[in-house]
Amino acid sequence: MASSRIFLVTGFAPFRGERINPSWEIALRLDGDEIGGLKVKSVKVPVGCAVAVRRINAAIVRYRPRAILGLGQAGGRPAISIEKVAINLADEKAGADGSFGASAKPVIAGAPEACFARLPIPALMRELRRREIPAHVSLSAGAYACNALMYASLHLTRRRQNMPVGFIHLPYDTRQSARHPAAPSMAFDVMETAIRAISAIIARAV
Repeated sequence: MASSRIFLVTGFAPFRGERINPSWEIALRLDGDEIGGLKVKSVKVPVGCAVAVRRINAAIVRYRPRAILGLGQAGGRPAISIEKVAINLADEKAGADGSFGASAKPVIAGAPEACFARLPIPALMRELRRREIPAHVSLSAGAYACNALMYASLHLTRRRQNMPVGFIHLPYDTRQSARHPAAPSMAFDVMETAIRAISAIIARAV
């Protein structure tokens, strides 16, 4: 697998009492597909800052990917969120709203305070708007596992500045609406269509 041209896609396990996490379900759907000459390898990530960093580090070493797209869930957001920046702060006790406090520590000690996504974000937004899929550019990936994975992905590949690396947050799946009736949600098929479209554009940038 390491000798192939790998597109690494990660998704998180269910957390906070949820039975599903659409980020992993979509990543798993893509596993083994060929997109733009790249073979997708999907990796399931446990929820937690430190463990997410270890898992993405191991995946980068093992698969030597040409592109990385991390997927996660941000319950309460109404649209696909393309993350622009990851911060070098991780709080294992971060609140559900992504807030953090005195327990926050660096994702990677001695590394820069922030890293910017290396994705063709304007092209991604144009494509999602063309498909009439709700999407926006987010300036905060929080301070929990998703941010930690995004930051580690960018920092660990910092010597390959032409390599596309980024992170997408997904809303609740409509199947989760029974537990969150007041929160916005999105159909799984729509989210999968969005991620496939995004992946195709990223693959062209390799």
